[in-house]
Amino acid sequence: MKTKRVLVLVTVLALSILFAACSQTNQAAGTSTNANENVPTRVIEHAMGKTEIKGEPKRIVILTNEGTEALLELGVKPVGAVKSWTGDPWYSHIEKDMEGVENLGDESQVNIEAIAALSPDLIIGNKMRHEKIYDQLSQIAPTVYSNTLRGEWKENFAFYAEVLGKEEEGKEVIKKFDDRAAEIASLAGDKLKTEVSIVRFMPGKTRIYLGDTFSGIILKQIGFARPESQQSEEFTIEIGKERLKEADGQVMFYFTYETGNGEGSAREKEWLEDPMFKSLEVVKNNKVYRVDDAIWNTAGGVRAANLMLDDIEKFLESDAF
Repeated sequence: MKTKRVLVLVTVLALSILFAACSQTNQAAGTSTNANENVPTRVIEHAMGKTEIKGEPKRIVILTNEGTEALLELGVKPVGAVKSWTGDPWYSHIEKDMEGVENLGDESQVNIEAIAALSPDLIIGNKMRHEKIYDQLSQIAPTVYSNTLRGEWKENFAFYAEVLGKEEEGKEVIKKFDDRAAEIASLAGDKLKTEVSIVRFMPGKTRIYLGDTFSGIILKQIGFARPESQQSEEFTIEIGKERLKEADGQVMFYFTYETGNGEGSAREKEWLEDPMFKSLEVVKNNKVYRVDDAIWNTAGGVRAANLMLDDIEKFLESDAF
């Protein structure tokens, strides 16, 4: 009898321990479920509609050059990004910060398989570049798009800051840029009346860059004048040599899109050595300056914008205007 009582007590004790363990497990599971249900979500309105983003994305893919600069400036390193238009594969002014980031192909032809392989929890693209693949990307991860890619880089930057939940940091970045642009305007003084021409050489093309371009908008914000032929708020005009007079100004900044095959540089050389180009007043006055294509145009992001301000300040200090 004594032995039976001991066995009963042992059995009861074992069952009690088992039930207690199960109860704790169930409670833990319930807590976990509630925690998942309480993950904060945000609905982002964007160029393709509305997308719900849960929590704070950690594995972000960015599909534009200017978007890459925005993420980096906001302290976010993407797991994957499209390659820079020039560079191997990144622009020199961002390459240190892009170490270990997966190259996802060209901005205009992204590698969807490579994106999927990264298992991202957020994809950021652009309607102008990627409208046709929105549905495919959305099947991989929540996907949001900025609308266009022209000169007004600040609008896209504010959008990226919103998507990342970093609106206040984004506003501070823009404020610093605006304050510095105002300081440069003050430094320039009467030199703001200088009519600034912007020209770009590309393989088989020569363009004048107008108001709705990256460099055009920054020059406008500072307050520089433009030649009468370049005061349009359009994007660019393509010119032949018979229209070279439209490229004249009191100061000319030019940049060349060279991908490594020599075609852009050949176009630049041909035009700069042409007697018609040499007949321009801006050339006769030795006021023609070559600047970096990535900084003044191609990168199109916040870091390039600040580097362009550096250039303008140096030109002002060297009395180039």
